[in-house]
Amino acid sequence: MSTLHNAIQLAASNGVSGNLGAVAYGLAAIGPGVGIGLVFGHSIEAMARQPEAMPIIRQNMFLGFALCEVLALLGLVVPFIFS
Repeated sequence: MSTLHNAIQLAASNGVSGNLGAVAYGLAAIGPGVGIGLVFGHSIEAMARQPEAMPIIRQNMFLGFALCEVLALLGLVVPFIFS
């Protein structure tokens, strides 16, 4: 993590102005957004193919959603740690 901190300090010393934390969070939100879309899309497809497995698929769907959402929350916290 010190490499990221050094990169932010280098950018700030070179005259980059603005809130780099907001840019970092914007980039960090792309991955979980794509992941959540894939989780729900494939879960709906699996439920349509095998309706009898719906409870198991739904349980795994919400687990995958929670894990993707944790990445978004980490992306929100990390810029505050380095600023």
